[in-house]
Amino acid sequence: MTQMPCNRYATVSAEILLYRPGQKTQKSEDAIAVEEPLEIRVRGRGIAVTMRTPGEDPELVAGFLMSEGIITRREDIVEIAPCLQSDLPDNTLNVFLSAAVTVDFERLTRHVFASSSCGLCGKASIDAIRRSFPAIQSDVSVPAALINELPARMRAAQRTFALTGGLHAAAIFDSAGELIAVREDIGRHNAVDKVLGYGLLTTKAPFETSILLVSGRASFEIIQKALAGRIPIICAVSAPSSLAVEFARENGQTLIGFLRANSMNLYSGAQRIHGPAT
Repeated sequence: MTQMPCNRYATVSAEILLYRPGQKTQKSEDAIAVEEPLEIRVRGRGIAVTMRTPGEDPELVAGFLMSEGIITRREDIVEIAPCLQSDLPDNTLNVFLSAAVTVDFERLTRHVFASSSCGLCGKASIDAIRRSFPAIQSDVSVPAALINELPARMRAAQRTFALTGGLHAAAIFDSAGELIAVREDIGRHNAVDKVLGYGLLTTKAPFETSILLVSGRASFEIIQKALAGRIPIICAVSAPSSLAVEFARENGQTLIGFLRANSMNLYSGAQRIHGPAT
């Protein structure tokens, strides 16, 4: 396999055999989404390994730490840098935090491993899964017709998905529907961490009047990460889980599922959506 120049190391090229009805089998090339481990270290101590698609790794790390409640603002981070002492420095990032930030390493190191399909898989206790953040108080209001337009806007910005068909995406829009950031990753939770990290590192966060759109389903973890980023409206093109709906209702978040070009299901926070869908 050879690396392809899209989003750094997001894809590789593989030789394949094409099987098509009524045609002879033939050799071809296919672009495949990359999945590699990333070890996250804080002050030199390993706290997590996540399977991700390389690219925007500092954003991923910053978003992960924010969604874990370790940091809340750009000033909490002194530097995010490759760990040159690691055997795989490109896949190991060390975060140097401000001396004012207190880190509970005993709690953090319960997060042993996060697969690309589930960022909760390495957490050893229910306490480690649930993080405490204040409920959302935002009074932002958005037309339903605008919400319907967002999936097409996100899809148009998914460069690597267009090549591979194998990546999830998360996008942040402002209340007027303007795209603030879109990030792709083999794990939907990583894509969310990347857009949250983008907001943190560029001081655009918190996203108190913004909209988060994710490809695929809306899990509890996605809603919790949105809460950490202070995002009032979360949309998914597929279904939410029961715990995601419960969590959104408990925390004053607007949750939309099955978002299509002319329809949506509104599960919580209806006061923020007005007017008919397109």
